[in-house]
Amino acid sequence: MSDEVIKEEISEGSGNFIHTLIKEDIAPGGRFEGKTVHTRFPPEPNGYLHIGHAKAICIDFGTAEKFGGICNLRMDDTNPTKEDTEYVDAIQEDIRWLGFTWDDRFHYASDYFPQMYEFACQLIRKGLAYVCEMTPEQMKENRGDLSHPAVSPFRDRPIEESLDLFERMKNGEFEDGKMTLRAKIDLASGNFNLRDPVIYRINHMAHHRTGETWCIYPMYDFAHPIEDALEHITHSLCSLEFEDHRPLYDWVINNIDLPSKPRQIEFARLGINNTVMSKRKLRTLVENHYVTGWDDPRMPTLCGLRRRGYTPASIRNFCDRIGVSKVNSTVEYGFLEHCLREDLNIKAQRTMAVLNPVKLVITNYPEDKTELFEVENNPERPEDGTRTVSFSREVWIEREDFMEEPVKGYFRLFPGNEVRLKTAYVVRCTGCKKAPDGTVEEIYAEYDPQTRGGNTPDGRKIKGTIHWVDAKTAVDAEVRLYDSLFTVPDPEAGDYLQELNPDSLRVLNGCKVEPSLKEAKVGQSFQFMRQGYFCLDNRDSTPEHLVFNRSVSLKDSFKKK
Repeated sequence: MSDEVIKEEISEGSGNFIHTLIKEDIAPGGRFEGKTVHTRFPPEPNGYLHIGHAKAICIDFGTAEKFGGICNLRMDDTNPTKEDTEYVDAIQEDIRWLGFTWDDRFHYASDYFPQMYEFACQLIRKGLAYVCEMTPEQMKENRGDLSHPAVSPFRDRPIEESLDLFERMKNGEFEDGKMTLRAKIDLASGNFNLRDPVIYRINHMAHHRTGETWCIYPMYDFAHPIEDALEHITHSLCSLEFEDHRPLYDWVINNIDLPSKPRQIEFARLGINNTVMSKRKLRTLVENHYVTGWDDPRMPTLCGLRRRGYTPASIRNFCDRIGVSKVNSTVEYGFLEHCLREDLNIKAQRTMAVLNPVKLVITNYPEDKTELFEVENNPERPEDGTRTVSFSREVWIEREDFMEEPVKGYFRLFPGNEVRLKTAYVVRCTGCKKAPDGTVEEIYAEYDPQTRGGNTPDGRKIKGTIHWVDAKTAVDAEVRLYDSLFTVPDPEAGDYLQELNPDSLRVLNGCKVEPSLKEAKVGQSFQFMRQGYFCLDNRDSTPEHLVFNRSVSLKDSFKKK
């Protein structure tokens, strides 16, 4: 199927084009007739996975699941410069968190270094590779253009000489950059990836797994097809920037004696506004302390999203609903938030928390009295049951729920107005106490004993309902409110460090929450009534100092667009 047909299929909304191609491949007479669909996810362990990787994970593992196949996890550790076991462990944790497994199909590209070296020698013996002594600058100068071929004075170097030099490169006789091994393909090709690309380079740096065994390392375009073939991958699914590299992928497959011939298929990578997903730029944010780490809840990393309170279901649903395409596009971050709200609306326990507290004193309520009320945990899931909350003469309410001089359309507390305290009573505001600077210190009200549970036996209408927390049992908490890390939709278009949002994090101390939240667990989500969805911070929260992160607000701006 041609790329033009694929794009036409997508535009007509006929579904996932990758699945269409695979169905053709495994059908009678197809390229992989009678074979099990076998995919792989091959991250480079030089950073943490982000939401863009989640799309690739869902495509790689999800496609295998759809066809009853299998998917390998492979660390593409061919470049020792930035790779670390820390990232290997984090990658595995993130993929498991998303709900995917690979059983014993876990590999490293470095597992195949000996075979790759022999395959490179095989190409030299076939006259299809040679050792080149041009510097990177000279290669660039001699790369040619569309009307002029590239040039290499070492292209006709004798096979035995290249074999000898390549072995000496392996043995560490030459410094970094002194020599490379290049594939001998076509210096005049219109596809510059085929203009005798470098397939091995010298790098005297210890590898996180092989130590100093090797000082030459294969380039990705050479290593990747070999890894796929040795693992008997049927479909090598990768992002669209590798489309122009596909001829080189096929060239390697067809010119080396490999046990299988995988097929590469490209799809558009995920773009989201108001964020960056370049690992290099994310690393800069971390290493220069613009954020607190890879798991900072403002980061698009999976560990950052997890710490913020995103659920595996919300991310997988997001990846499924944005679809798979051959055309690059940008998805609104608001849609990711929309998917989280949908999931948490069903799963999150409701609770009351006051983020900017001021005391409400109910002057006609007995000072020594405490009542208990049963409150439903989640109206969407009656099976989640109820919890008990206490109520007494003094409660905490949101400061914004009182105005001494109300504006038009304000239905909360102001002198003379009645509001319903959620689940408890109807109260009428009688006034307030102010500090010398005019700040309201206390608000006063009287309750109607006949309205227990918030009911009005006489049928009078109460327009406002506010939440509260009993001052006798309230627990202090720190609450962190997050916003976009960048102030512009496309921070990668310019100097992204100049577009950082100074208000991306707001920390509120002295918040008042229900005592039931002392039993909150990491990974558990809550809807703070009228405030949004929150979770316990998995790094800084302790039983003595509760810290909650706002995962997402209640307001769904995406729906309105």
